[in-house]
Amino acid sequence: MSNLATHTPVLINVVGPTAIGKTKLAIELANHFHTEIISADSRQFYKELSIGTAAPDAEELAAATHHFIQNRSITEDYSVGAYEKDVIEKLKYLFRKYPVVIAVGGSGLYIDAINKGLNYFPKVDPKIKKELAEQYSKLGIEYLQNELKKLDPEYYEKVDIHNHTRLLRALEVSKSSGKPYSSFLGQELEPRFFKSVYIGLNADRELLYNRINKRVDIMMQNGLLNEVKSVITYRDHNALQTVGYKELFLHLDGKITLDKAIEEIKKNSRRYAKRQLTWFKRNPETIWVDYNLDFSQVLEKVKSAL
Repeated sequence: MSNLATHTPVLINVVGPTAIGKTKLAIELANHFHTEIISADSRQFYKELSIGTAAPDAEELAAATHHFIQNRSITEDYSVGAYEKDVIEKLKYLFRKYPVVIAVGGSGLYIDAINKGLNYFPKVDPKIKKELAEQYSKLGIEYLQNELKKLDPEYYEKVDIHNHTRLLRALEVSKSSGKPYSSFLGQELEPRFFKSVYIGLNADRELLYNRINKRVDIMMQNGLLNEVKSVITYRDHNALQTVGYKELFLHLDGKITLDKAIEEIKKNSRRYAKRQLTWFKRNPETIWVDYNLDFSQVLEKVKSAL
């Protein structure tokens, strides 16, 4: 690190769509800078979910120290706000030891929470949260879309209306506070004490989609169906309203065949990758590189950003 003179600590963020190879690059960077990794994947926190979340395996975890991997249970409620607080505390500690730390993940909101901070939102009434979850379970996503359109047309125009988690969150805040969710956005955020560098991995769309399809096949071979069976009791928890789990729940309910479920996981994973890229491409600071680029060339780009 001596040839990268800097007084401000640096957080290198490795971002990009699912199945692109972010973990591999994060480990290579961590080893090069002799540092540790912060996970910014909203599903890899949960110890019960390792196969369907593509959490780093034992070998990868041994190759570099990771934080926020399988450190929670799906029975716990863990918000992005709580995550932000926990990560900032962890970074204060890590930056006392290292001038550079690596963050990696495909959850755009969690990457933003670390690097930019979050707007303040009022506390959500647990009764309202429960009612909305029940309505969503009974009436589906159209109910959430219509409610949001009525309560907060401004946010309705901006949000990904197919992302039930975002819709539920906006409705919980709107109904608990009596004010539109959008009225809490755009607050002045506390500046960070570190410099952020973003490296985005991407590939030709057809190649990316092939990688996603192959990863789903590997997950199934590794026992994803058994993992889903083991958590079916908790299927209403937010952590499980996600690709790979909801499709197999439908299969276990006898509503679709296993082949159809696998096909749906692949299709929904491809859609998710598209949404991830849309999110990350909004950040003009991201340095995009091909997923296959030689590590030494990636390193040159990182160093020029530093």
